[in-house]
Amino acid sequence: MPIVAYGHSGYPILMLPTAAADYLEYERFYLIDAIKHHIEAGHVRVYSVNSVNRHSLLNDSASPDIKMEYQSRYDSYLINEVLPFIRHDCGSASVLPLVSGISLGAYLAANTFFKHPDQYGGAILLAGSYNIRHYLDGYYDDNSYFNNPMDYLPNLSDNYHLPILQSGTRKIIIYTGQGAYEAPERAYDLSRVLSGKGIPHELDVWGHDVNHDWPWWRKAMDFYVSRLFG
Repeated sequence: MPIVAYGHSGYPILMLPTAAADYLEYERFYLIDAIKHHIEAGHVRVYSVNSVNRHSLLNDSASPDIKMEYQSRYDSYLINEVLPFIRHDCGSASVLPLVSGISLGAYLAANTFFKHPDQYGGAILLAGSYNIRHYLDGYYDDNSYFNNPMDYLPNLSDNYHLPILQSGTRKIIIYTGQGAYEAPERAYDLSRVLSGKGIPHELDVWGHDVNHDWPWWRKAMDFYVSRLFG
């Protein structure tokens, strides 16, 4: 699958697209322009790839087991192909990219981050939903469980991934608005699970005028990149 890179130096950010969109979505909707000053200043470099949502979660003609097989393969693709490409491009085998996504892309970002916290430096999750059961029509298997953060996170008890998440070395930001078409309860639910596991994070709830749309997402991404890297 294609990958696009913006910038020549700085901390790497991997952005995963919304819904059934592609790797150029963040450019088309001017989010790259919103953080262009950080890219040009060499504070960050941004990468974006396609999702498989049109073949998986958003594919009404696919059976749930096929949907989840696509999700598992996508996770493997991110870890085994995309991250090595980013590290090679950055000239560092040890760099831990930050991963981010919006709406359904926030689920993708959360899922790969929480499954592989040793591979990422943090996650910026904007206006997401982190429970995918409603896409599965009651179907459930191991792939469903291990790709649903709201199921596997409460049970996380290993001696490797959980200590990394609890260490405070990973920056986790969960953003939500409270306006039209937002669902702040989904952010609260994820925050509650993380708090229960002793995982440091920031829950950032914006106002009742903040709706589920690009103008606010552009503002939010610029705000967080400015705060972390500006």
